[in-house]
Amino acid sequence: MNGLWWLGLASLALPLWWHRKKREQHKAEPLATARFLPRTEPRQTRVWRFSDPLLLLLRCLLLATLVAWLADPVFPWRGDTVIVAEGTDPAWTDRQATQAGLARAERIVMPAHQAIAWLRTHEREWKPGARLLIVGDIPMPATLPVFGRTVEMRTQASAPARSERHVYIESDRPQEWRRLFAALDGPERVVVDAAPGAKTELIVWDRPGAPPASLRAPLWWVLDPAAFPEMSKAREAGGVLHADSARGRLWLSKSWPPRDADAARALVEHWQQVHVGPRPYTAPSRVFTASKDARAPEPSGALRDMLLAALVALFVLERLLTHARKR
Repeated sequence: MNGLWWLGLASLALPLWWHRKKREQHKAEPLATARFLPRTEPRQTRVWRFSDPLLLLLRCLLLATLVAWLADPVFPWRGDTVIVAEGTDPAWTDRQATQAGLARAERIVMPAHQAIAWLRTHEREWKPGARLLIVGDIPMPATLPVFGRTVEMRTQASAPARSERHVYIESDRPQEWRRLFAALDGPERVVVDAAPGAKTELIVWDRPGAPPASLRAPLWWVLDPAAFPEMSKAREAGGVLHADSARGRLWLSKSWPPRDADAARALVEHWQQVHVGPRPYTAPSRVFTASKDARAPEPSGALRDMLLAALVALFVLERLLTHARKR
């Protein structure tokens, strides 16, 4: 659809018509005997001339640049390319590129979660015969991408990065809660803080009565619904009541703390899925064949920023010249 914007070049006729100037020339024969000649009307000729040619040129350039900016022209200039996700093993990358016959191809390093979307947006920058290879720990996209050219993707799952999640426990039975978090194994380690702080993501409030008004945290596990009026509007999901408050999101369950391993595992999985978010899944290696159904991406050509800068500059010059002309 971007190519249809070039039809807007017909709008260049508007400034040409606006600056057109007609000049009438009256021709008369100053003869003494003219009174004896038949009466004739003076002849008029129309001569095409343009007023303010510099201003006309600026306005034509302004319209042409606007049309080009909307059309988003892209000139294919990239050749064979290997897109590498950040953090990928260089030796493994070299092997994959060599096996694909792209050992000398250009390499572009970028965050793994941006690789597919970036390639889809800039796909028009590659020459028709260019080969593309994506390597690294590429997360599985929500929908299967569709490309207008053949793209090969070779993935390798990397070790998950270790992280810490800080928890504060306010309870008369803290050991029962500590056993829950101590049993967690994996890249995410739970740190039980002695006092709530800026890094605290979860507060376990296992006491009757409301906590201090100044205490804040993204998530609360509470056991006394009477201390939190917001729980009257709570909704149930996964066997846990959820409600939002000024202190943070509130979770409540009468079966806390968990009494067995299955209940503890279910609670932690619910926390991971709803509050922390699911861990990214590495997409399988595959080859995306060229599809005729690939839709044109959003305007993002390499010339788009330059055209926008030229458009602003021409507009400023046109306004200045118009103002000077009126004065």
